[in-house]
Amino acid sequence: MVEVRDVVVVGAGPTGLALAIALRRYGLDVLVVEKEPSTKNEARACVIWQRALEALRDLGCAEDLVGAGVVVRRGAFRVRGRLCGEYDMAVPTTAFPCPLAIEQDTTERLLRGRLRALGDDVGWGTEAVAVRVGADGAEVDLRRPDGRGRTVACRWIVGCEGAHSIVRKTLGIPFEGERRAGLQAVQINAKPDWRFPRDPDLTQIFLQRGVSLIVSPLPGGAHRFFAFRDDPLPRGEEPPGVEEMRALVARATGDPDVRLVPTDPLWSNRARFHDRLAARLRQGAALLAGDSAHLWAPIGGHGLNAGLCAAHNLGWKLAAVHRGHCRDELLDTYSAEQRRTAAGVMRDMRHNITELPPGPLTFAALRLAAPVVIGSRWAERRTRLMMSDFTRHHRPSALSTDTGGRGPLRAGDRLPDLHVRDHDGVRRRLHELLSYGRWTLLVFEGGEGGEGDGSGEAGGSGEGGGSGTEFRGLTERYGADIAVFRVRSDAGAAGAAGTVPAGTLLLVRPDGYVGLRAASGDRSAPAAYLQRWFV
Repeated sequence: MVEVRDVVVVGAGPTGLALAIALRRYGLDVLVVEKEPSTKNEARACVIWQRALEALRDLGCAEDLVGAGVVVRRGAFRVRGRLCGEYDMAVPTTAFPCPLAIEQDTTERLLRGRLRALGDDVGWGTEAVAVRVGADGAEVDLRRPDGRGRTVACRWIVGCEGAHSIVRKTLGIPFEGERRAGLQAVQINAKPDWRFPRDPDLTQIFLQRGVSLIVSPLPGGAHRFFAFRDDPLPRGEEPPGVEEMRALVARATGDPDVRLVPTDPLWSNRARFHDRLAARLRQGAALLAGDSAHLWAPIGGHGLNAGLCAAHNLGWKLAAVHRGHCRDELLDTYSAEQRRTAAGVMRDMRHNITELPPGPLTFAALRLAAPVVIGSRWAERRTRLMMSDFTRHHRPSALSTDTGGRGPLRAGDRLPDLHVRDHDGVRRRLHELLSYGRWTLLVFEGGEGGEGDGSGEAGGSGEGGGSGTEFRGLTERYGADIAVFRVRSDAGAAGAAGTVPAGTLLLVRPDGYVGLRAASGDRSAPAAYLQRWFV
């Protein structure tokens, strides 16, 4: 008898685990299979940026991760060892103003614990050896190390198993791109004995001709030494030894007396990269996420983060379509949005001169300009926002509709966690009104408050701001799970974060992006939007 599941997720890395958590939170029956016998006991990626932390909050994971990691509050930039600029890493309008330093094996362990709290554990030591995708579902043949096999039928299958994805190869989806020639990364976890700061909340970037070195704090007092450099021996695959890393750190910092005391157990790594992006991330009942969908050199540390945000994007959409609440075309917006996001990260990181090993001309320019440019407030703000991923948006998406309203916030933008006032004049954060389990309709008013009681956490078609009959019939017509809130911007707490002008209506997706922006008096705009996407 063939086993039947709603979704099979192939691959139990961070992306696969996060996606399975998201789907189980919506009540779907999810099987996660992984050919490895357990989570990999390897450090690998070591930073989670602010937008991904918001995504993990929605999955119920952020608190445990923050407790296990190190909050990075400051950054320093040095050329030939000389300090050229110091940054405050904090960004406004979020509950997670700073990035988090945490080893990937710890991230995977905590995600696995969250998954087990919601249902079955991962099917470890179980390899997907064949996939068949039809019009209304898929079948996957699974094999254990002892040769025993079984076939599982499912409505959806998602490939999260990495660069050699069997799901992607079965579908014949091109993995477009090329190998990144002339670049390698070498890294080690160690405690330094050197003349530079060893503050537990400070990340430092050192640039020298032909090498860039990023040094980030880790839990327990050690640091990750991560260097990009040229690749004179491209066939060499052995992890770097302590002396190789010590010499490279000495070269990058200009401190010949530096010593490195490696962690126990020793962890070091040598890696080379491809820049690749799948031609599409959805084909019928099959989808791709994480490294199965895109790969790039880990400049800026955004590979893990892009996968986590992809799971956050895909989870609610797949659940909405599976449960019959939204039209099938909603899943096509995942492919379009995530491909555009991945292409943007690849483009930005290819031009990130603060982390790429500089050639002679670039290095000469940096020596002259870095003290002025890198240390400027403009550069500090731009770097913070780019690394946080808060400026990445879905404005071109078919799911983003702009029919009116005022202010800089547009359909497709992440909703900032601004201060607002509810009906009783109580200050609240916008993200307190959101939920990954539903949509949220925000009506921004002027004056001293809106009508109604501000209690929009009701289930179903929740009415939070007292507009009651105005929106109840509309939301119930489509079975849409939408909470409605009437709020007003809190100008006194706005500061540099800004406000949303009165007279603006925002329909916010479960993942916190604005789906619709309209004038608050325009009742036809939300009706047309719901008719377009909801069943």
